[in-house]
Amino acid sequence: MHNAAPKSPRRPSFEIPNNVSLRSDKSSSTMSEVKLLPYGVSGFEELRTQNLYCVDKTRYLPLLERAGNFLFLIRPRRFGKSLFLSMLRGYYDASQQDKFSTLFDGLWIKDNPTPLKGAYQVMYFDFSQVKSDYEHLAESFDSYCSDILEAFAQQNARYYHEEFYSEVRRRSPNSSSQLVYIANQARMKGIRLYLIIDEYDNFTNNVLNEKGEAVYHALTHATGFYRDVFKLYKANFSRVLMMGVSPVTLDDLTSGYNIALNITTAPEFNMMLGFSETEVREMIAYYRGAGLIKADTEEMIEEMKPWYNNYCFAEESLATDPKMFNCDMVIYYLRSHVMRGKSPEQMLDVNTRTDYKKLKKLIQLDGMGGEQRSIIQQIASEGMIVSGINTSFPAERIFDQDNFISLLYYYGMLTIIGTELDSLVLGIPNNNVRKQYYEYLLSEYRLEDKLSTLNLSAAFRAMAAQGDYRTVLTMIIEACKNTSSVRCGIEGERNFQGFLSAYFSMTPLYLTAPELELSHGYCDLFLMPDRKRYPGVKHSYIVELKHLTASDSDAKAQKQWEEGVSQVKSYATDRKVSQMTASTTLHLLVLQIRGCQLERLEEV
Repeated sequence: MHNAAPKSPRRPSFEIPNNVSLRSDKSSSTMSEVKLLPYGVSGFEELRTQNLYCVDKTRYLPLLERAGNFLFLIRPRRFGKSLFLSMLRGYYDASQQDKFSTLFDGLWIKDNPTPLKGAYQVMYFDFSQVKSDYEHLAESFDSYCSDILEAFAQQNARYYHEEFYSEVRRRSPNSSSQLVYIANQARMKGIRLYLIIDEYDNFTNNVLNEKGEAVYHALTHATGFYRDVFKLYKANFSRVLMMGVSPVTLDDLTSGYNIALNITTAPEFNMMLGFSETEVREMIAYYRGAGLIKADTEEMIEEMKPWYNNYCFAEESLATDPKMFNCDMVIYYLRSHVMRGKSPEQMLDVNTRTDYKKLKKLIQLDGMGGEQRSIIQQIASEGMIVSGINTSFPAERIFDQDNFISLLYYYGMLTIIGTELDSLVLGIPNNNVRKQYYEYLLSEYRLEDKLSTLNLSAAFRAMAAQGDYRTVLTMIIEACKNTSSVRCGIEGERNFQGFLSAYFSMTPLYLTAPELELSHGYCDLFLMPDRKRYPGVKHSYIVELKHLTASDSDAKAQKQWEEGVSQVKSYATDRKVSQMTASTTLHLLVLQIRGCQLERLEEV
């Protein structure tokens, strides 16, 4: 039994990591033996034979075996799915057993093997490799699968009969016929087949993104070839494990493939992919021991956490597990320290932004649906949203509000941060993802605002170096007034807050932190200077935003102003503020908007 998940604050706070005890930094590695960082490596054999650093995830193999024979898991991109599946192939595939010691020496499973080790012939598909030939979808898919099946037949021919490989080739390029033949021959020989599919939804998601719901529906429903293929999988394999980034395709294939157990939100697999803080510390300790990292471990952890950490995939794990790091982001960061002796110039790894682009494309296909844009604006300004997570939904319902929020969770743009009665509190996991929200909003705002990037950049520099905040705020407010997608009515404050945060995300001089918890309240906008990269930044800011409707009285305006002054002064007393604004002049600003017009802006 797991403990009940803890309740969380109504809004997530910007994380300032606490110091924790440091593991030993000693290592016996010599420079000639130092393992390389596996950035972008997805092959387990490559990892283990080319002297690359390995984070041991083999303890999860017995758990997967006990979970069931037909499993399905969703995780965001760049979370180590492909490498993990490649490791499974090396462990279970009978043809790989002569390499077992090479692949698994020093890993947990080597000393704790399961009875199913090497007990299967593994068929491994990566559907991201299917060519996106939208005029010949069935042919492209069939060709890819046929190539994989022929390679499987060639590799395993010795277990069958003399003509096995040639018989499989003879059926090319009819991959369904090839698969049925292989499965029948395996049954006759008493051979068990294990199917592993990486990026199970990549091919269909590309179709949905590029060609829309009608073309997608044709291949996943009724007599669609993709649906028919999944019927074959159900009938011909002893075990199946599929991974992808959304449940949409599986839901649409349900009648053809209705036996998979979805373990995406199962707490026992919460930490299976990604890195825990302990695993990150072990990596740092290894490279420090080898003399390749000189920076202080605690400083590195503190710098990484707000950018790469804070993922949780199971409600029950809130009370039991540490938050998880995106593994590719961590390796990206450590590689810069190993190669250059310092943190990367940009903490945002552009290779983690694939899903943001897909999300933007989906919304465009929906005609820039106002409801979805409003959801993104709310999440960007408040940092969270209260919702459930739908475990499946069809493509034609993807833009329903609850399904769309669930899709953001699956894409890694939201994560579980708490509970509220019968719902989950889903929050932006880190600054990396927060910037993606802002970039999406900016791409929409800038279709209308005509704001000069050159002039805005100059204004940001004046704000940071000289304390001239009025110029940049006036420019942004004027642009906001001219942007029709920013509503100025009842939700005006939230919309303005999102607009301001999006524009301040353009400058690397500040780390933009909306809804930062300070002195038992949540400030609207905190601009924390990035002094480590830009020591010339001399000024920092806390901004309290107040909004009036056009009909509000002057008395209400004055009362609201006084509340803002009191709040911003209270925020400044929080002990975190002095830590985050060290060596800069802190400005406390109250910004009052009436409708879409600047009413009052003063430093207090």
